[in-house]
Amino acid sequence: MDENIPAIEKILGYTFLEKELLTLAFTHRSYSNEHRGLVEGHNERLEFLGDSVLGLMISGYLYRHLPAQSEGHLSHLRASLVDAEACVRYTRQLDLEEYLLLGKGEAINVGRGRERLLANLFEAIIGAIYLDGGLPAAETFFLEHFSSALDQAMSKPLRNWKADLQDYAQKKTQKPPIYQVVEEEGPPHQRVFVIAVSIENVKLGRGEGPSKKEAEQTAAEDALRRIEKGEEDGQD
Repeated sequence: MDENIPAIEKILGYTFLEKELLTLAFTHRSYSNEHRGLVEGHNERLEFLGDSVLGLMISGYLYRHLPAQSEGHLSHLRASLVDAEACVRYTRQLDLEEYLLLGKGEAINVGRGRERLLANLFEAIIGAIYLDGGLPAAETFFLEHFSSALDQAMSKPLRNWKADLQDYAQKKTQKPPIYQVVEEEGPPHQRVFVIAVSIENVKLGRGEGPSKKEAEQTAAEDALRRIEKGEEDGQD
């Protein structure tokens, strides 16, 4: 990892005073477990910290740039900019995946599991920069790379998927959608809720998120996209 630090710092546009923080950010638990004695620790605590710092930075940015918007609109917009899908986009924009230190089992992980690793990596990077240089350094890093993504998101009207699905259900069946937690994953500080939504016992969508509220929005979006594509007969 030491030989990759200069390349990573160049991509990030930030030079660490404490290089071990950068190494820690890129060390997954699986790698740490397989290399006991060679590496100390893994990036889960940095993920926990980075998640909060990212939320704070984006909250501040939205508050300053959208003075006329309601709390509900700001919360919904923030959720779309800090969720796992957004963090995966940030990581892939930086092209940092090749530097992540993984154990043999995780190295072959693909699909949703791989995306979660990338989302966690981005939060760990934010946490590491925050510890090394404080909030100003973390904000400078994030805005230099992703301010255009924030501006683009702010310029688009947000769709309230839950409200739209509610309207659809009422018009078609006169009954509301039913949301059900089908799975809970991850450690307590990084819980992921998986929720299914159904209308009249027909499962139409599935979503996940760090809170039940956000997972319900994702499930409603999945359901409506299926309905709009003519797939409203349900799913397995």
